[in-house]
Amino acid sequence: MHYDVIVIGAGSMGMAAGYFLSKSGKRTLLLDSFNPPHDKGSHHGDTRIIRHAYGEGEEYVPLALEAQELWDDLEKVTGKQLFIQTGVLNVGYEKTDFIENIISSAKTHSLPLEILDSSEVNKRWPGINLPDNYIGCFEPTSGVLKCGECIGAYRELAEQHGATILTNSKVKELVVHNERVTVKTEAQTFSADALVVSAGAWSGNLLSTLDLNLPLNPVRKTFAWFNANEDLYNYKQFPAFAFETSQGQYYGFPSIDGAGLKVGRHDGGETINPDEVMREFSELEEDATDLRQFVHSYMPSIQQLKYGKACMYTLTPDEDFIIDLHPTYSNVAIASGFSGHGFKFSSVVGQILSELIILGKTEKNISPFSINRFK
Repeated sequence: MHYDVIVIGAGSMGMAAGYFLSKSGKRTLLLDSFNPPHDKGSHHGDTRIIRHAYGEGEEYVPLALEAQELWDDLEKVTGKQLFIQTGVLNVGYEKTDFIENIISSAKTHSLPLEILDSSEVNKRWPGINLPDNYIGCFEPTSGVLKCGECIGAYRELAEQHGATILTNSKVKELVVHNERVTVKTEAQTFSADALVVSAGAWSGNLLSTLDLNLPLNPVRKTFAWFNANEDLYNYKQFPAFAFETSQGQYYGFPSIDGAGLKVGRHDGGETINPDEVMREFSELEEDATDLRQFVHSYMPSIQQLKYGKACMYTLTPDEDFIIDLHPTYSNVAIASGFSGHGFKFSSVVGQILSELIILGKTEKNISPFSINRFK
């Protein structure tokens, strides 16, 4: 069967792309090896932070703000609450790149940001205990996205606009020839005029069949929920947070609907093969050790660990994204390597991918995410 566009990988970026493409009138097929939203990639675990003043680089700020507008639009269209404005507290030494980028990007883009010393942080949020040499940068307008519900909302709307979504359909073969794309699964063969590859940790293997070898490194990551005093850590009182400490980079979420405090470590992780079964979270191994050490150091009133989960990051060498057209095939758009900080952008990345397919270009600045930087 022939389509205008085939999207391989209907997770965060792919499902959003499927929505924007189908809304534009394109006959769109989305293929996924699983049934999104699912727990086999990078988007599960209930929640993701959306920050506007961006510690990873000022070039992300315009996209973060556009992404927020699109999430707000999605809420209005669906009538679902997808975003919770908890605010986000960024913590670290004052002279780190992370903190300096947050402060400078807030100034450049006139974003609301409160800069607090450690005693001010500890007083405002008694559940936190910062050492004297740390500061906090609080973004009151940022917060938390309900990631599974976001993907579910885009899925529902994409189908309403006529998109076909085939789940549990792993792609076995991919060919581009004469401005035509052929995609084979175990059960069927499809063709299209254009292709989007947004297959997360599986993107590298797929793109290698199109003579494009990208430096993508899938790594196993873990996160966990802890029993917490709801008076201190509930989402109406306590912010989402990102900490850059001398022991590592951590992030987390207030207790939402009594779930407990959620904490993960951003740096580190072991390289894995995404086609092999990933180890489950273990409370007895290093999975839990880092997280316990973090909460005992900075949130000492936190109680015991409830349970944890494992997921994947797909890292690039510079931990910046890949959003681009294939260097040889102008009808193939690629989104990959989101390096553990991509979900918040998936609304705007989906829009960008649809523009790249329909128009061959986008007005948004995606030059920092070019494939050419790896040559």
